[in-house]
Amino acid sequence: MSVHNFLGHGFLEIVYKDAIQFELLHCGISFEREKEFEINYKGFVLPHKFYADFFVLDKIIVEIKSTKEGISKEYIAQSLNYLKVSGSQLGLIINFGTSSLEYKRLIF
Repeated sequence: MSVHNFLGHGFLEIVYKDAIQFELLHCGISFEREKEFEINYKGFVLPHKFYADFFVLDKIIVEIKSTKEGISKEYIAQSLNYLKVSGSQLGLIINFGTSSLEYKRLIF
C-alpha cells in the first residue's frame, strides 16, 4: 500500500517492481526477484521456464500488474499455474493500474 500511496497509479509495471523491491529490502523481508522456475512435463523439464515477479519468504509468489482493466481471470489462471509449477501454496496478485490498489490472494 505504501508504494501505491506514494506513486499512485499509471506507471509501468517495472516502476512498481522497483519500488516494491526497495520496500522489501527496507523492511528486511527476504525475497528473490524474477525467480526462475522450471516446468516439468511428464518427467521432462521443458526448455521454457517461468519467472515469478517476486518469491517472498521462500513460499509466496507475488505477481505485479499495472492495468486499468483490473485483475482479470487470465491473470488469476496464470498465477494459479505458477503456484502449481513452483509447489507454492500462496500467491498474491497486486494491480497498480487503477485509482484504488487492487489485490487478490490465491491459495493452491
